[in-house]
Amino acid sequence: MKAADFSRRFLYKNMKIKERILDKIKNGSLAFKEIRSICGALGVSHSERKKVKNALDELEDEGLLLRDEKGGYATPEQLGAFRGIVQGNERGFAFIIPEGKGDGTRRDFFVPRRSLMGAMNKDLVLAVHKKGTEDEAYIVKIIERGQKRVVGTFEKDKRAGYVIPDDKRFDSDVFVPLNLCMNAKPGDKVVAEITSYPRDRMVGGKIVEVLGESGDFYTEELSIIRSYGLTEEFSKEAEAQAEKVSLQPILPDGRKDFRDLLTVTIDGEDTRDIDDAVSLSRDGENYILGVHIADVSHYVKLNTKLDREAYGRGTSVYFPDMVLPMLPRALSNGACSLNEGEDRYAMSCIMTFDKTGKKLGYELYQSIIKSDHRMTYTEVTAILDGDEQTTKKYADVAPMLKDMERLCLKLEGRRKAAGSVNLDVKEAHIYVNEQGEIVIPDYIRSVSHRIIEQFMVSANESVADFAFRQKAPFLYRVHEQPSPEKASSFFSFLRDLGIKPSGDINDLSPADFQKILKETEEKPFYPVVNRVMLRSMQKARYCEDNLGHFGLASECYCHFTSPIRRYPDLFVHRTLKKLLAGDLDGAKSAYGPIAREAGIHTSECERIADAAERDVDDLYKVVYMQDKIGEEFDAVISGVTNFAVFAELPNTIEGIMRIEVLPKDNYAFIEEKFLLKGIRHSFKIGDPVRIKVVGCDYGGMRVEFAPVL
Repeated sequence: MKAADFSRRFLYKNMKIKERILDKIKNGSLAFKEIRSICGALGVSHSERKKVKNALDELEDEGLLLRDEKGGYATPEQLGAFRGIVQGNERGFAFIIPEGKGDGTRRDFFVPRRSLMGAMNKDLVLAVHKKGTEDEAYIVKIIERGQKRVVGTFEKDKRAGYVIPDDKRFDSDVFVPLNLCMNAKPGDKVVAEITSYPRDRMVGGKIVEVLGESGDFYTEELSIIRSYGLTEEFSKEAEAQAEKVSLQPILPDGRKDFRDLLTVTIDGEDTRDIDDAVSLSRDGENYILGVHIADVSHYVKLNTKLDREAYGRGTSVYFPDMVLPMLPRALSNGACSLNEGEDRYAMSCIMTFDKTGKKLGYELYQSIIKSDHRMTYTEVTAILDGDEQTTKKYADVAPMLKDMERLCLKLEGRRKAAGSVNLDVKEAHIYVNEQGEIVIPDYIRSVSHRIIEQFMVSANESVADFAFRQKAPFLYRVHEQPSPEKASSFFSFLRDLGIKPSGDINDLSPADFQKILKETEEKPFYPVVNRVMLRSMQKARYCEDNLGHFGLASECYCHFTSPIRRYPDLFVHRTLKKLLAGDLDGAKSAYGPIAREAGIHTSECERIADAAERDVDDLYKVVYMQDKIGEEFDAVISGVTNFAVFAELPNTIEGIMRIEVLPKDNYAFIEEKFLLKGIRHSFKIGDPVRIKVVGCDYGGMRVEFAPVL
C-alpha cells in the first residue's frame, strides 16, 4: 500500500467522519460537491459510502450543512444562510430574529407566509436574505421546533379534540385524539404537549394538564405562567438543601462587622425578599455611604442542586398576587433576607463622596450587618416631606434620611452633567389588597425611590470597576447605543414635533438624548417623547464584555444589588469573593468558561420574565376595568398602527381603539410619524383624547376604548 493511501485510511478510521467532512467543506476543499465527489475525494470504498451518506444526513439535520440546487453540500454561511428564531404573528407572517452575539447590532427579517416552509413561532431555522429586498427573508430549513407545549382552550367534536392556542402567533390548532384528552371538557384551558409537526396538516398533540375553566381569572393567570414555561415549585432536593443551609448559625467569622452601623432597608410595602440595606454617615464634609447586599453566595454554592435550579429560573418573577422566586422561600424570605433586627451575612460596598457628590473611593467587604428598621418608600417620603408623626416614629434615623436626600440630589446632578438619560416612563404598580380587590393607583415616583436608585447605581458601578480593573471574568450590565435606523426614525418624529435634535445618528451619546429630554420637559408631549425614546433604544442585557451602559452614561456597570432575585448578581458576588481573597486565577478558572453562556441565558430569562409579568398585568387591568365599562376618562394616545389607536390612562392602563370604532374617514398610517391621518380626523402619539370604556377582551387581554368626540 502506498504511504499516501495508508495515511489517508489511517486518518479516515481515526477521525470522526462527521467532523472530517465538515472541516473539509468549511475550508472549501469539498464545498459544493455532491456525495459521489465527496466519497471520491476522501478515498472511501464503495462499502463505506453509506457511512458518508449518514454523516451528511446528520450534518443536514443539525443545520450545519445545506444542499444547493445541484445537490452539492455547503455550510449555511457559504450559501448565504443564517440561523435565527422565528417570531410569529397572528396575521400569518413572521419575523426571524438572527442568532448572534446579542450585541444589539442584529436586525430582524420579515418572512411572508408563503416563505415560512411550515415554520412556526419559536422554531430555530436557517433562512436566506431575499435578493433585491432590504429586510425580507425566506426559510430554507427548520433545524429545531421551538414549541414543545401549547396552552389554549379545548374544543372537540365526535372525531377528535382540538386545542386553540392562546398565543395567536402559533399558527395552528393542535389535533388531539379523544383517548389523549385527559377528560378535558369543551371550554377548559389545557396544556397540550406537541407530538408531531406534519407538513401541511394540523399539529398533533396530547393533553398533559387541565388548568380549569376558560374565563376564570385564576385559570387565565395560571395559563400565562404555563405558556412561558415558568416554574412554580422547587424540587424536593433543592427545598431540602435550602432548609438545611438556612439553619446555619450566623457568626462574624472574620467578616467586617457593621452591626453597630445605623442601617435601614427601604422597600415597597409588599416586599418580602429584602436584599439591600443602606447606611450613611458624615466625615467632615464627606459622605460615607454603605450599600449592604445579602450574601446569597454563602448559601448557594456553584453547581449544587440549589444553584442549578436558580440558574434555570435566572430571575424571580413578580405578579400582583404572587411571586415565583428564584430561590426557595427558606432563603429568599428567610436566611438571605435582610430582616429588621436580625444578623445577616452581606457583601458591603462602602463609598466616600465629597460635598459635591464626587466619588473619592470605595472599599468592598464580606460583612455581617443588622438592619435597624424595615422602612417603606412611603414612610421615607413622608419623613422627607416633614410629616411629624412618621418623623417621630423613626427619630433615630430621620437625620440620616435627610442626609441621604442631600447626597441623592448631588449624585443626580453629577449623573445628569455626565449625560445620563433619565427617562420618566410610567410603570404600573398593581397589587391585591387585604380585601382581595385589585388596586392600580396613579403612577408615583417619589424621592425615596430616587435615593435607592442612585445609591444602588453607585454601588453597581464601583463593583464593576473593581472587577474590570483586574480583568476578571464577569457579567456586566451593558446597554449599547441606539441603532442608526431607530435613531433616524426617532429624530424624524421629533422634527415633526418642532424639535431639532442634535447628534450623529451613527454615533449618538447619552448627552444627545438628555438634551432632547431637557428641551421637551415643559411640553405637553414630554411623556410621549420619553416613550418613543425608550422604543428607539437597545435593550439592556448581560454580557461577559464591558460595553458600557448608554442610558446611565456609565463606562462600566453591573448588577450587584439583587442576588436574591437575579442570578447575574449572584455570579458577580462569587467573582467578587474570589477577587477579595486575592484569587484572580481561581476566578478565571471557575467563572471564565461559563460567563458568556450565563450572560446569554440570564438575559433570555429576564426577557421571558418581563413578558410574563406584562401579560399578567394586562390580565389584571382587564379585570380591574370590567366594572368601568361605559365610563369616560381623559387619556393620551400611546400608540398608533394601521389597524388601531392605543390610549393610556393616568394609572398606565392602556386600551385599544380599533379602526372600526374611530370616526369614519379615509385613514392612512404614516409609521415614521406615529400618525394615523384621515381627511377630517387624525390620531397621533402624544395627543390627548377623551375615551369611553366599551369592553374587556379576556382572550386578547385588552381593554377596549372608543373615542368620545
